[in-house]
Amino acid sequence: MYFTDRGIEELETRRGEEEVTLAWLADRMRAFVDNNPEFETATERLATFLARDDDDIED
Repeated sequence: MYFTDRGIEELETRRGEEEVTLAWLADRMRAFVDNNPEFETATERLATFLARDDDDIED
Protein backbone atom coordinates (compact mmCIF):
# COMPACT_ATOMS: atom_id res chain seq x y z
CA MET A 1 0.00 0.00 0.00
CA TYR A 2 1.29 3.43 -0.90
CA PHE A 3 1.27 6.18 1.71
CA THR A 4 -1.21 8.11 -0.45
CA ASP A 5 -3.66 5.22 -0.29
CA ARG A 6 -4.46 6.20 3.29
CA GLY A 7 -5.56 9.65 2.20
CA ILE A 8 -7.57 8.23 -0.67
CA GLU A 9 -9.24 5.76 1.68
CA GLU A 10 -10.05 8.57 4.13
CA LEU A 11 -11.57 10.60 1.30
CA GLU A 12 -13.69 7.67 0.23
CA THR A 13 -14.77 6.89 3.80
CA ARG A 14 -15.65 10.47 4.72
CA ARG A 15 -17.12 11.67 1.42
CA GLY A 16 -17.77 8.54 -0.61
CA GLU A 17 -21.53 9.01 -0.58
CA GLU A 18 -21.42 12.67 -1.64
CA GLU A 19 -21.86 13.94 -5.16
CA VAL A 20 -19.55 16.77 -6.16
CA THR A 21 -18.98 18.76 -9.31
CA LEU A 22 -15.69 19.08 -11.10
CA ALA A 23 -15.92 22.83 -10.43
CA TRP A 24 -16.00 22.08 -6.69
CA LEU A 25 -12.99 19.77 -7.05
CA ALA A 26 -11.07 22.38 -9.05
CA ASP A 27 -11.82 24.99 -6.41
CA ARG A 28 -10.60 22.70 -3.62
CA MET A 29 -7.43 21.89 -5.58
CA ARG A 30 -6.73 25.62 -6.07
CA ALA A 31 -7.23 26.22 -2.34
CA PHE A 32 -4.86 23.35 -1.56
CA VAL A 33 -2.13 24.76 -3.81
CA ASP A 34 -2.64 28.24 -2.35
CA ASN A 35 -2.00 26.78 1.11
CA ASN A 36 0.69 24.31 -0.03
CA PRO A 37 2.57 25.80 -3.00
CA GLU A 38 5.26 23.13 -2.77
CA PHE A 39 2.67 20.67 -4.14
CA GLU A 40 1.84 22.75 -7.22
CA THR A 41 3.55 20.36 -9.65
CA ALA A 42 1.91 17.24 -8.23
CA THR A 43 -1.49 18.92 -8.19
CA GLU A 44 -1.02 20.06 -11.78
CA ARG A 45 -0.14 16.51 -12.83
CA LEU A 46 -3.21 15.12 -11.07
CA ALA A 47 -5.47 17.73 -12.67
CA THR A 48 -4.03 16.95 -16.11
CA PHE A 49 -4.49 13.22 -15.52
CA LEU A 50 -8.12 13.72 -14.46
CA ALA A 51 -8.82 16.01 -17.43
CA ARG A 52 -7.69 13.53 -20.05
CA ASP A 53 -9.96 11.13 -21.83
CA ASP A 54 -9.51 7.53 -20.72
CA ASP A 55 -8.18 6.71 -24.21
CA ASP A 56 -5.36 9.25 -23.74
CA ILE A 57 -3.97 7.49 -20.67
CA GLU A 58 -1.09 5.12 -21.30
CA ASP A 59 -0.79 1.95 -19.23
